[in-house]
Amino acid sequence: MRKNKYTLRYLPIAVDDLLSIFDWIAKDSSKNAAKFIEKLDHHMLRLEDHPLLGRIPGDEKLKNSGYRVLIIESYLAFYMVRDMTVEIHRVIHGSRNLEDII
Repeated sequence: MRKNKYTLRYLPIAVDDLLSIFDWIAKDSSKNAAKFIEKLDHHMLRLEDHPLLGRIPGDEKLKNSGYRVLIIESYLAFYMVRDMTVEIHRVIHGSRNLEDII
């Protein structure tokens, strides 16, 4: 018996993040940009079956807000699990200042 899949939902700002990542990489190669976005999406789709795959962030504010973070190469996908939905809130480069973003 297969357990229910979660629904994956990207918040509009997360979609903007992905478009920005694509644009940044596409400056050098649109083919590489498309491949990388596919890779990010592939990893995040795994959350449909394994919503707790990401780790609990070390930052107290993020942890107390209920965020989890999935690390994909040098990018961090911040998300929350609400009922049967995994909400992707932000997808950002690990070197960015989280205080200003989340």
